[in-house]
Amino acid sequence: MQTPVKKYCLSDEVASKLQQQIASGKYKAGDQLPTEPELMELFGVGRSTIREAIRLLVNSRLLRVRQGLGTFVDLQHGTCIPWYERLQNAKGPDLQEVRQLLELKIAEKAALNRTQKDITQMTRFLKKRYEAAVNNEIAACITADIQFHISIAEATKNDILADLYKTIAAQIEKSFQEVFSDTSAFLNVHEAHADLLQNIIDKDPKKSWQCAAKITGQPVQ
Repeated sequence: MQTPVKKYCLSDEVASKLQQQIASGKYKAGDQLPTEPELMELFGVGRSTIREAIRLLVNSRLLRVRQGLGTFVDLQHGTCIPWYERLQNAKGPDLQEVRQLLELKIAEKAALNRTQKDITQMTRFLKKRYEAAVNNEIAACITADIQFHISIAEATKNDILADLYKTIAAQIEKSFQEVFSDTSAFLNVHEAHADLLQNIIDKDPKKSWQCAAKITGQPVQ
């Protein structure tokens, strides 16, 4: 399936998406990237765009081209990826603290910047979350919960903030899978999630922040 990119600054867009995939762990240190034709198909762009994107990441020392062998992820000298990897490996109290910090700011920013399209997305995921919780479908409930919070992050219109949250979302999902065996806890905080959505819709950053604080267990002052 193609991952379409915007029709401007194509090489920058492709480079950014590749970097996100590296940061998310899809491609790890030493992994070989797909071939040029495969990348062209994946991103729906031409060969020259792929080559320029690769060049940008080689210059950033995130990739290394081995003549006759291919292009490989090279994190030895990278400056940002190890930090992303630390986020990916966060667990327990550290993960919870990072989650709290991000979700509070995300809720606040989403209330200021959300669009009608964002509202539709958030509403859809919250409905799926609730339906799965009522039916005690724990896996579907966890997935919908993560999608709901990612959709809020995207509503901030701050790509860096959204990417940060997406980076730890997989760890949050994994921790939920380890901790929860049924959906009772998700039902218990459904009202808080519904309030969060409503306050974002109402463009009330203060109340959105308070709802996020309640959901993540942060004391509300």
